Amino acid sequence: MTDAISRLPVFSFLWPGMLWLLALALVLSAGYVWLDRRRRHATVHYPTLKSVGVAIRGGATLRRHVPPMLLLLALAALTFAIARPQAVMMLPSHIETVVVVIDLSGSMRAQDIQPSRIRAAQQAAKVLLDTLPAGVSAGVVAMAGTAAVAQAPSRSKDAAATAIDRLKPQGGTALGNGLLIALTTLLPQTAGDAERLMNGDTTPLQKPDASHSGEAVTPGSYPSGAIVLFSDGESNTGPAATQAAQLAAAHGVRVYTVGVGTTDGVVLSVDGWSARVRLDEKVLKEVANATGAEYFPLADAAQLKRVYRALNMRLTFGKREQVEITAFFAALGALLATCAGLLSLWWFGRVM
Repeated sequence: MTDAISRLPVFSFLWPGMLWLLALALVLSAGYVWLDRRRRHATVHYPTLKSVGVAIRGGATLRRHVPPMLLLLALAALTFAIARPQAVMMLPSHIETVVVVIDLSGSMRAQDIQPSRIRAAQQAAKVLLDTLPAGVSAGVVAMAGTAAVAQAPSRSKDAAATAIDRLKPQGGTALGNGLLIALTTLLPQTAGDAERLMNGDTTPLQKPDASHSGEAVTPGSYPSGAIVLFSDGESNTGPAATQAAQLAAAHGVRVYTVGVGTTDGVVLSVDGWSARVRLDEKVLKEVANATGAEYFPLADAAQLKRVYRALNMRLTFGKREQVEITAFFAALGALLATCAGLLSLWWFGRVM
């Protein structure tokens, strides 16, 4: 419930001082009630007035009050319009490219999700790409002990799906490298910083400017692309995932992370060795939070639809802006006033 309430639009007014005009609607409401009582009083004390017709004929019915009430609501809506209301709303984003990173490490063979972590990740990634708008390009990065582009960004969703199907589990996990390769695929100008991190240089990053004004880029502010990582979070080589996330955040790129597996984990036996492999949610959450994105757990097959629907919603409607909605209240007021006039003309033969 709290999460649902937090998504409701937050209203404010550019000219809040004009809201005092609502007092006029209250005065007119009070005047209408007084006139109605006076009319009923006259009917009771002067029965001969019943012959007047329209003024009395509808007195016992509710519909006599409908046109005036609609007119008062129209006045209230127009008053809101005069005050110039605005709301913080989720707007369609202008995303053009999504790069999917799929973890192919040995731990992704685990079967705490059926049929396995890697198959669940592949299925979720393909469904996600299939639901993206037609104009969005999709790329695929395969990540194990090293990382490489399996499919360059293309508007062909079939090509991306085919590349995902070809992926097989391998050895090693370089989570940071996977994110850096995805970032350079999305923004080629980051290649220099990415290479520096992959070579072990941990010098603090210098954030680029969003404009010549010198304002720093806000994490998650890059509107044209995003990265989606499917992984169990374990990494044993290459730069830290959080370092790669810092570089992505410095360029405003969002990295949505999907945790594949369970926190309890399972014992995995491969090539004569056995180990318990668990989902490391901590690092995946840190990556998502640092880049202004979100983390989604994929702990069982039943969560698959919820994950890709939530991801698709964030990618398609991930932009929150304050929008003036004066036109909506102005149109509502005009519609209510028109309905009031038409109903009065139809029922009583006069506009009001």
